Amino acid sequence: VVRQSAEDKASGHINSLKPLKKQNPQLVINVMGCLVGYKDPNALKDRFPFVDVFSPPSDINPLLTHLFNEDHHTLLGQGTEEGEYRLPRVQEGQIVSAQIPIVYGCSHACTFCIIPFRRGPERSRLAEEVLAEVHTLAEQGVKEVTLLGQIVDRYGKDLKDGSTLAGLLRQIHDIPGIERIRFLTSHPQDMSPRII
Repeated sequence: VVRQSAEDKASGHINSLKPLKKQNPQLVINVMGCLVGYKDPNALKDRFPFVDVFSPPSDINPLLTHLFNEDHHTLLGQGTEEGEYRLPRVQEGQIVSAQIPIVYGCSHACTFCIIPFRRGPERSRLAEEVLAEVHTLAEQGVKEVTLLGQIVDRYGKDLKDGSTLAGLLRQIHDIPGIERIRFLTSHPQDMSPRII
């Protein structure tokens, strides 16, 4: 929903699902992303009453909680100590490329951009969390990972542990099975000789 036309397109697509829900009331419809992250949840429920779950950007837990509470638990993996649910692992070799968000949101206030209002302030994931995810993916046969961020080069700037994109790239490079590492979206302002 960076542009109004994209938001209109998303709304049209969501509305196109209404007949499917009418035909199959057991169908679970989840709307996720920036649209949910900035809109009033009650307004969304009023606008799309046939949608079962609204999940903020990068947060799958509302969907998993809904599925668990609706006795769809066969779809779910084990719950974690924190009460979050994880999807079951994919079978080895099914997926060879994966995208991994490492920075959420953006803290810049560019006059032409609405991302900070839709995705919130810049938040880097802890390196241990990212590395654990990459290890799990590599064990499942993933060969290529793409690290994602609104300005991915800024990874770690909000953390106090000295994490950087260059350091994270080196750590991921050492994970057995990973053959290619990509990242986007970068910005010249934050590019450094260490990243190069």
